[in-house]
Amino acid sequence: MAQTGAPFGPKRRGPRLAALRAPMRPGLPRLGLAAALGAGVGAGQVPLSLWWLALPALVAVLALAGRAVERAAAGWWGFVAGFGYALITLYWIVDPFFVEPEVYGWMAPFALAFMAAGMGLFWTLGFAVGHGLGAGPRSRSFGIALGLAASDLARSYLFTGFPWGLIGHLWIETPVAQAAALIGAQGLGALTLGLAALAAAGFAQPWTGGGGARRERRAPPLSRALPAGVALVGLAGLWGFGAARLAAPEPVRAEPLTLRLVQPNAPQDLKWLPDYRMEFFFRHLDLTARAPAPGAPRPDLILWPETAVPFLLERPGDGLMMIAEAAQGVPVALGIQRSEGLRYYNSLAVIGVGGAVEAVYDKYHLVPFGEYVPLGDLAARLGLTAFAAQAGNGYSAGPGPRVLDLGRLGLAQPLICYEAVFPQDIRRAPTRPDWLMQVTNDAWFGQMAGPWQHLALARWRAIEFGLPLARAANTGVSAMIDARGRITASLGMGQMGALDAALPAALPPTLYARIGDLPLAAILAAVSAFIYRIARRYRVDPVQPGE
Repeated sequence: MAQTGAPFGPKRRGPRLAALRAPMRPGLPRLGLAAALGAGVGAGQVPLSLWWLALPALVAVLALAGRAVERAAAGWWGFVAGFGYALITLYWIVDPFFVEPEVYGWMAPFALAFMAAGMGLFWTLGFAVGHGLGAGPRSRSFGIALGLAASDLARSYLFTGFPWGLIGHLWIETPVAQAAALIGAQGLGALTLGLAALAAAGFAQPWTGGGGARRERRAPPLSRALPAGVALVGLAGLWGFGAARLAAPEPVRAEPLTLRLVQPNAPQDLKWLPDYRMEFFFRHLDLTARAPAPGAPRPDLILWPETAVPFLLERPGDGLMMIAEAAQGVPVALGIQRSEGLRYYNSLAVIGVGGAVEAVYDKYHLVPFGEYVPLGDLAARLGLTAFAAQAGNGYSAGPGPRVLDLGRLGLAQPLICYEAVFPQDIRRAPTRPDWLMQVTNDAWFGQMAGPWQHLALARWRAIEFGLPLARAANTGVSAMIDARGRITASLGMGQMGALDAALPAALPPTLYARIGDLPLAAILAAVSAFIYRIARRYRVDPVQPGE
């Protein structure tokens, strides 16, 4: 349609003017596609683990977002794709609100929407910043991949961190996950995004032209297929490396050790009710006192889950003595709450002969709004004590990561529930442990995705640090995990039982254990600067009306 009075007629309108008039937000069909593709990427996460679906969805997201002319349009792509990704990956966040549905159930949809929007904002930042690095569809796809890798890294550290559902976590059920021993789950995610951007480059349409005019030219079929082929070769290399590492000889422990993992299966809605809490305590005792299978060794340590007992450590009554009697001389490491004045701690204690407390660890990395309210103690200085841990409202944080010397059992680093999510906290331990000890209560998160993803995160920590991990979970999954992240023994979800399993040996310190994530941040910054410089040197201005 002709536009009368316009300085340029419809046939003389230049591409730059068209770009300026392009909508700042993609249309609803494209936003719907972005949400669907984001959900497809999320399908690669546990428990679905459809990595073969997630990869092409990720390639499509990067290719289509890279074709957006305006940075705002790319940001919208990121927000909607991240929202769809979170809906599939983090839908389990609603389960805690249904422990008491009559009180908190109405909050569930708002919590999920808030969490998904938060993920969308991180993706928005990554897409918008990454889009600005490039100057054409190909370079923008690479820039967006870098931006998304950086946003995953930022999400893992900012605001106490939330490194859950990272792009790298798509690989846990494949040999590719073994690369985390070198570069961590974060580095593997960045590498995955780089390979996906390389494949996406084959779908991007370069723009060429001479004089003042610019016109579109499709790349020849071979040059379109070549980047995807190179990406497949890179993926095959990662797969081969992982397969070789998994096939390597297992380390041998000098002295065999057996741990008993106790899983009482106490539903969260019943766990603390007066009619049930002692029943669940006695269930722990019965599983602890159970005789080993015929011919099996006696356990060297018994591990109970998080907050396993209905009393405080300093006011146990006969509780600690009852635990020691049931264990018959075997030490018991258990999750327990303790207090100092009006402060309460989510702790792990090792109980020895006669009920003696041999070691105590206080959880350091607490769950915001679940175990404490951020800035609650600061608010108490202003007279608002309702959210203050110092006034007994929520838990207080312990002094930091700690390694317990358990004698012939070696050095063990306790991880209470959420702490197994953070590799940076394991690296902050004062010395390298011989094994990792996780106690958790995943009953809050139902039996669907949440507990299985939490188990997968524990496996990532084993791979990254080359350390075995023993995991006792209230309702499951309790498991013994070797130093390459493989589950050697487990108790299924929703089962009650005691699992006796050999503690695997540790591997030598991994490269990731020595270097952590800091080199990745430096590499991302350097590659971003390189792409920005090259893209500006060979700048082209594609025009895609309607983006």
